[in-house]
Amino acid sequence: MKQLFFANLAQTTDFPLALEMERAEGVHIWDTNGKAYIDLISGISVSNIGHRHPKVVDAIKGQVDKYMHLLVYGEFIQSPQVLLANELSQALGSNLDNLFLVNSGSEAIEGAMKLAKRYTGRREFIAFDKAYHGSTQGALSIIGDEEFRRGYRPLLPGIRHIQFNDTAEFQHITENTAAVIVETVQGEAGYIPPHAGYLKALREKCDEVGALLILDEIQAGFGRTGSLFAFHTEDIHPDIVTLAKGMGGGMPIGAFASRKEIMDSLKENPILGHITTFGGHPVSAAAALASLQVIQEEELWKRPLEGEKLFRELLVHPLITEVRGRGFMLAVQLDTFERVQKVIEYCLEHGVITDWFLFNDTSLRLSPPLIITDDEIRRACEVIVEGIDRTV
Repeated sequence: MKQLFFANLAQTTDFPLALEMERAEGVHIWDTNGKAYIDLISGISVSNIGHRHPKVVDAIKGQVDKYMHLLVYGEFIQSPQVLLANELSQALGSNLDNLFLVNSGSEAIEGAMKLAKRYTGRREFIAFDKAYHGSTQGALSIIGDEEFRRGYRPLLPGIRHIQFNDTAEFQHITENTAAVIVETVQGEAGYIPPHAGYLKALREKCDEVGALLILDEIQAGFGRTGSLFAFHTEDIHPDIVTLAKGMGGGMPIGAFASRKEIMDSLKENPILGHITTFGGHPVSAAAALASLQVIQEEELWKRPLEGEKLFRELLVHPLITEVRGRGFMLAVQLDTFERVQKVIEYCLEHGVITDWFLFNDTSLRLSPPLIITDDEIRRACEVIVEGIDRTV
């Protein structure tokens, strides 16, 4: 199988983990040798309620028995889509009463950018250094690392990147700005939360110049930071929110949400201003609804705040200079990429899956499922600290 993996599947690096996995359940993944791993990254913040949650599995099976793809998005009334949009709009609040369902986070970003241009009539965007929003052309244009953009130019014009958490940079937000797009917690920069009051000040600046505020909740959403959505703790009302990753309970789905007044601008001049064939696939929508209901009914967003305290208490070592982030978006800051790689390898050998960040390769990524227990956190931290010791 490994030979076929390297021969026929396109690779994204020269050093994939290349573990042959057989099954997953809850917080654990098992390889083909029967070895169990504690998953500390949730498939990069996807399996928020754990792998193969029984209510999600039941929802998938139930929907498959009814129908799968019928027609392009937005033509037939399909109950999985309608019920998901209704419940999710209520969960989001802030008058975000209209959802456009897509297949992924990158697609949500692309749709949000088109919507902002169409509604405002403007063409310029403000994004942030070290931000990550996806790999498609529009999303790539706004990610905040030139090394990743350089090889694919020309990209979209009219993009300016500013420093995160620096209000002096707001001077670049003007009457020409269609939208400011910002992660509610910066992800690939190494889990950097906004300073207190920063997003509120950003909202005020957008209001001042008539720009839209787009919040990227793709990685931070669905309970990961200690509230259902990270912006819920910020006392702000975004114009557009992008969602994906933890949304589908392990199934591919994304969305961008806005007010109906804004979203309706995609319906005319031209009609079908944004379309998708598989967006809001009924099986994925059924899974997403079940996942959202599990998070809400079990109040799983409360768990990351408790678990964060335990991680911070246990991850103490002379080579750990900082444990940064919020809830179950935590970065363990070390000193070199080489040390990070050695720790990741040690963790894999001892049954713990962790990772690094695209724009911060000197930190370990911790984003476990919300259902991880204290005992599992203790075991994982024991392995991490042992791994750091072995690099000294």
